[in-house]
Amino acid sequence: MQEIRCPNCGKVFQVDAAGYAQILQQVRDKEFEKELERREKELVQRKEGDLLIARMKQEKSHAEELLKIENELAEKDRLIEHLKAQLDKADTEKKLAVSEAIQEKNRELSEKGTEITKLQSDLDLQKKEGELREHNLTEKHKGELKLRDEEIERLKDFKARQSTKMVGESLEQHCMTQFNQIRMTAFPNAYFEKDNDIRSGSKGDFIFRESSEGTEFISIMFEMKNEMDTTATKHKNEDFFKELDRDRNEKRCEYAVLVTLLESDNELYNNGIVDVSYRYPKMFVIRPQFFIPIISLLRNAALNSLEYQKKLTEVQNQQLDLYHFEENLSLFKSSFADSFRKANDRFNDAIKGIDNTISALTKIRENLVKSENHLNTANNKLEDVSIKRLTKNAPSVRSMFEERRQDGPIT
Repeated sequence: MQEIRCPNCGKVFQVDAAGYAQILQQVRDKEFEKELERREKELVQRKEGDLLIARMKQEKSHAEELLKIENELAEKDRLIEHLKAQLDKADTEKKLAVSEAIQEKNRELSEKGTEITKLQSDLDLQKKEGELREHNLTEKHKGELKLRDEEIERLKDFKARQSTKMVGESLEQHCMTQFNQIRMTAFPNAYFEKDNDIRSGSKGDFIFRESSEGTEFISIMFEMKNEMDTTATKHKNEDFFKELDRDRNEKRCEYAVLVTLLESDNELYNNGIVDVSYRYPKMFVIRPQFFIPIISLLRNAALNSLEYQKKLTEVQNQQLDLYHFEENLSLFKSSFADSFRKANDRFNDAIKGIDNTISALTKIRENLVKSENHLNTANNKLEDVSIKRLTKNAPSVRSMFEERRQDGPIT
């Protein structure tokens, strides 16, 4: 038994070991909970403090990075402004050094440049319009594709009643007939004939060409391929790409078009005009119903850009004339500078010659002055000559002169 004194009333009572253990357990649990709560609050406060410190450090770091970036941007802006000022200064000095004739040509060049830019913009707009028309045309022909099954069935029935040679010739004849039906209305000046030139060992089926004012602006090499359904070895369209491209290059055509009924179940070729430029440049594969549309599409695209190409060529020629003018002006300046240098050299030589002549004349003048002085001296001496002086040391001569003077005056 254990004795326990009540802290309030001072009474002593006894409890057994189990009760005493329970009381101790209660006291321990309450103190532990208080301590646990206190520790938890301390941890929460410490965590909040650490988070606040970390947040302040992070904000400080971000502020420093932002300040550094702003300083770099400000430095770059100052550098840009400095470079702009240098460029403006150089441009101003260059403009001040240009003569009146060059300034006029520069204005013309600026106008031509604006015209070129405008023409280029118009050309780009025309290309976009062509692409839009091509897209619209493709969309339009998608509806026409609904009729392809009937056409294919008809052609299959037609081919079943023909020989192998007639199958190929029938497709060529079909395309020729389609073209001739609209030749005079749509292509009155176009050339469309069979390719009979076999000098290179190979030839296409048809060649389409059209010119404007003597300048060819569109040319197409056509190849027609067909086969009977009962043919044992089926060909693919790709089997003829290489030969068609070779024929296009040998006959100097811009485009190559394969009109084909091969691979009738291939959806790639059944959905319209197929651009295979990823294999060979400027090459298309079509079904027979797109024979006239592909000609119109390529021809109109080339025709629409022809006028802009002519204007661009004209402007380029004008640019070339301006270049020649500047080249001639530069040549004139160089020649003039060379002539001026030579004339200046001759002028300096002449000045030196004049200086030398003046020096020689000065010496001659000095000699003449000295000669004059000597002559004056001689003249003075001559005036001082008398018989008395001449006969000073010659008494006999003097006596002769005296005798003569007595006889008469001496002449």
